Amino acid sequence: MNRVVLIGRLTKDPTVRYTQNQKVICQFTLAVDRPFRNQTGEQEVDFIPIVLWGKSAELAGNSCAKGNRLGIEGRIQVHTYEDKDTHKTIWVTEVIGDRIEFIERKADAAKTADTSNKESNTISVLGKEVPFDQDVPF
Repeated sequence: MNRVVLIGRLTKDPTVRYTQNQKVICQFTLAVDRPFRNQTGEQEVDFIPIVLWGKSAELAGNSCAKGNRLGIEGRIQVHTYEDKDTHKTIWVTEVIGDRIEFIERKADAAKTADTSNKESNTISVLGKEVPFDQDVPF
């Protein structure tokens, strides 16, 4: 089975282009945090190339920008080609995404954090306490 699910942020705006057969392709790099910190306590990140085709490619190309947090589901694909200058074999590993999910935009995350900080300073209690033995009024 070859399935991968990733959550990360776009490192730059996606690149969208069309093949000779007019199929749309979208490529970008997703920065995915590793689930642990290194010896110095820093969070390490993997930069994973993503390729989307068809409707997913159109959606990502029209809706995504640098800093957006995305969920990608797909498969890992490895292929090779020969470098024209050095004549060495180059190995390329990428994720071919077949499902994309928008988790948050970087600007939205900043607004949410800003709003919650303001609200926490002005709102002390939401609603009123209901004793344990009384019915909830809904």
